[in-house]
Amino acid sequence: MKKTRDIKSVEESLAAFYRRQKRMPTYTEMMDLFEVRSKSVVSYWIDKLIEKGILEKDAQGFLKLSDISFGIPLVGNIAAGLPASAEENTRDVVSMDAYLVAKPESSFLLRVTGDSMIGAGIMEGDLVVVERNREPKNGDIVLAEVDGQWTLKYFRRKGGQVMLEAANPAYPMIYPREELKIGGVITAAVRKYLM
Repeated sequence: MKKTRDIKSVEESLAAFYRRQKRMPTYTEMMDLFEVRSKSVVSYWIDKLIEKGILEKDAQGFLKLSDISFGIPLVGNIAAGLPASAEENTRDVVSMDAYLVAKPESSFLLRVTGDSMIGAGIMEGDLVVVERNREPKNGDIVLAEVDGQWTLKYFRRKGGQVMLEAANPAYPMIYPREELKIGGVITAAVRKYLM
């Protein structure tokens, strides 16, 4: 083991791998990442990362990132109305996964195509978080299969009738003719401005 290795550099190596590969490394890959020659030293660093709250084990015993892992600093508030003085002090660390996804075990992402929901602030290319097994309320944005076609629309119920409404006046109200299945409720939308 190199003497220059410390918990911070191990954490940074793991974070860089996860961001690149979108998965946890194997023990063998961690040997290279942590610049060590044995799996027992990898186990030592894993134990340290678990103690620090960066890693945790799931129900099957597999390693996963904890909810606080690799968060982004929340440094204050900014006015979106009239200009106001801004104060930058790190107040907290926000994990974007934990912030956007309340129930990860029953959620998934979809990329939006089309412009029928622009009035709701959902644009083409955005990602939406869909929560399955959630009963939609009137006014929720839902993923719905209507008469064999999937769409993203407002869920509307009037009396005993259910309809789907776009957030763009160029699109008509959708009244299911034969079948309507709700695939989930949209709980968040994410837009990336720069690559």
